[in-house]
Amino acid sequence: MSKYDVAVIGSGPGGYVAAIRCAQLGMKTAIIEKYNTLGGTCLNVGCIPSKALLDSSHHYEETVKHFEDHGIELPGDVKINFKKMIDRKASVVEQTTKGIDFLMNKNKIDVFTGVGSFKDETHIVISSDDGDKTIEAKNTIIATGSKPATLPFIELDKERIITSTEALVLKEIPKHMVVIGGGVIGLELGQVYRRLGAEVSVVEYMDRIIPTMDKAQSKELTKVMKKQGVKFYVSHKVSAVERKKDEVTITATDKKDKEVTFTGDYCLVSVGRRPYTDGLKAENAGVKVNEKGQIEVNEHLQTNVKNIYAIGDVVKGAMLAHKASEEGTLVAEQLADQKPHINYNLIPSVVYTWPEVASVGKTEEQLKEDKVEYKSGQFPMRALGRSRASGDTDGFIKILADKETDEVLGVHMVGARAADLIAEAVTAMEYRASAEDIARMSHAHPTYAEAVKEAALAATENRPIHT
Repeated sequence: MSKYDVAVIGSGPGGYVAAIRCAQLGMKTAIIEKYNTLGGTCLNVGCIPSKALLDSSHHYEETVKHFEDHGIELPGDVKINFKKMIDRKASVVEQTTKGIDFLMNKNKIDVFTGVGSFKDETHIVISSDDGDKTIEAKNTIIATGSKPATLPFIELDKERIITSTEALVLKEIPKHMVVIGGGVIGLELGQVYRRLGAEVSVVEYMDRIIPTMDKAQSKELTKVMKKQGVKFYVSHKVSAVERKKDEVTITATDKKDKEVTFTGDYCLVSVGRRPYTDGLKAENAGVKVNEKGQIEVNEHLQTNVKNIYAIGDVVKGAMLAHKASEEGTLVAEQLADQKPHINYNLIPSVVYTWPEVASVGKTEEQLKEDKVEYKSGQFPMRALGRSRASGDTDGFIKILADKETDEVLGVHMVGARAADLIAEAVTAMEYRASAEDIARMSHAHPTYAEAVKEAALAATENRPIHT
């Protein structure tokens, strides 16, 4: 029987990062993955493939709608080769997962393919088509991730009533895609298919889209996506989803309690994700799982069984790849008797629509609820020379700072490259910068990042230069 210092169950951004860091720190490490490719949801059916389709569809939209503005004239009609678009996405995924294979080999990590389940707290059974094998692990890190959630009355047929997984491998562009859920995944995939010509209707239970982000971001993204042709139906409670041949009917109640129906050829169910522990047999090791299906952990990400840890989507907190990676690193370094830390308030959130949406820290709504005295500075992207030069003038950057100390408490962005710009805010807040600190930093001209400086100026005695 093979013996390891650490066994990691699951090879997503939490699991494979944890395995690499453990190996770097001198531990004999094994990683167990049920699928034939490493990388988990993010690399195979999540972050990477969705961004590939977002990028391809963005190129198409730019060509059709904006090339002429730039003086670029094409000889004929622009056509979509949807199969080639999907094939390119698959190629990107393949290249990325092979990169993880390389990293496993480089770091001398043993990879086992099969379903990992606990026999007891130090033994893991790996079940595959080739039979069962058992390994012994001094410590185990559970990184089994999440799966798309659904509503109890919805039967997912994975053909017309689909999740994000199936939306990434469609063989045709929908005529009308009805998206249940106005969160990150629904909006990103909805925008992909809207750009490619589908009618897209988003049905959201809450009174606004991206409800966990700052209200101003929700308002701005709604406005922009409406201009792009996406239809929104907020404060709508879905009660039924039924398919007849190639037609799907969604029944919902609006905020006035009136029943409404939506009919499309595809229904994308995008109501969040659920922790995935199927087949883990956590009970054999005595590991506690709560009523939400999450593995219970303490502040060190340690379960109630001292040598078993859990990270990523399978524990409490935001289901974000980069959060899982940070947690994987934290556990590995703790096992090496180091003293790492994670500030969960500074884990950024991003929506990869165009314009992009990014946030870190507290929203205005949270500060009001917590009765924190704050000041706000906001700067519109349309006032930037760089934005006008590229034609990306939608959005804004907003900085929230403590009214007395000027410490930055939250930064919220909508605009081109917001996903990259948010890193400046995270860095500043990690060092507890004030709005004035950011305002006094030199930002290259002309760049989108100048909007961060201007928003900081606006939060500091309301003195932006360019508005």
